[in-house]
Amino acid sequence: MNYLLLFFYLFISQPQTDTFTLTLTVDNIKNVNGTVEIGLFNNGDRFLEKGQAYKSISIAVNNSSETITIENIPKGTYAISLFQDLNDDKICNQNFFGIPKEPYAFSNNIRPKFSAPTFEDCQFELNSDKSVRISLLN
Repeated sequence: MNYLLLFFYLFISQPQTDTFTLTLTVDNIKNVNGTVEIGLFNNGDRFLEKGQAYKSISIAVNNSSETITIENIPKGTYAISLFQDLNDDKICNQNFFGIPKEPYAFSNNIRPKFSAPTFEDCQFELNSDKSVRISLLN
């Protein structure tokens, strides 16, 4: 009987970690090739800086809409930045003025006008399983 109580205490009474699943659908893909490079950020201080994403994911483009499921994400505030890498160089190529030459997008479907958006512009709360749809800007 003591073993049963020990099992209950060690395994059943342990606090559960709140992690969730984020299902991301990227649509408005006009050129069906290359990859979509996704950065999931959980910190506004380093938002959009290369190598600073909480999670970086690359998916092959095979359709005009692609869906990816990201599991085990802790509860928190996040923002997404993504671009379609048409030439497979893993860089969002830009023109002389810093405007992307490859399709790109941000969470909340923010459409920047004169500068890159902030983390606050793109942020969303993840406190349950969530589906997000983002349309590429071409």
